[in-house]
Amino acid sequence: MGIEAALPVDGFMTTQLQRVINWARRSSLWPMPFATACCGIELMATASSRYDMARFGMERMSFTPRQADLLIVAGRVAIKAMPVLQRIYLQMSEPKWVISMGACASTGGVFDTYAVVQGCDQFIPVDVYVPGCPPRPEQLLEGIMAIQRHIDQEGMPPIGGKRVPLGLSVAPSLSPRPQPVPLTVGLN
Repeated sequence: MGIEAALPVDGFMTTQLQRVINWARRSSLWPMPFATACCGIELMATASSRYDMARFGMERMSFTPRQADLLIVAGRVAIKAMPVLQRIYLQMSEPKWVISMGACASTGGVFDTYAVVQGCDQFIPVDVYVPGCPPRPEQLLEGIMAIQRHIDQEGMPPIGGKRVPLGLSVAPSLSPRPQPVPLTVGLN
């Protein structure tokens, strides 16, 4: 059913150790959700059976930062919640990744007030920005795949060194379809 069916019984396969390690790293990202608003509902939809984050090895949402390596900030972040978010980020194991999901997490969105942080990247390094209000689950999956592509190309993580945030932005992938029935208004 898998690769073992294609190989003969006494066969072997060779590859580079770096590729095996990168495959294991990208296939076992464990997300830590920090969902505070409506983007959290889209994050839940991404984990449901329709979009199925399990195919990326991410079916285990980790609510303990020491066991997570992908922080997904979904929704607006209040000034009072920012120290909590920073502490969660510092407790995560290296190498760690951050996705800023939605307009509120990335720029404060429509909440231009003193109580809402105008972009979580002012306080923690962000690797991938997923735009939208709220972004579609497909866009979040594209952001996750962008991190996986980077892990494949990165090579071994630096020992003891800090990683520079990627700063990637995912382009919206929604293309509206035409109406199945043409709209006719006021032809009397």
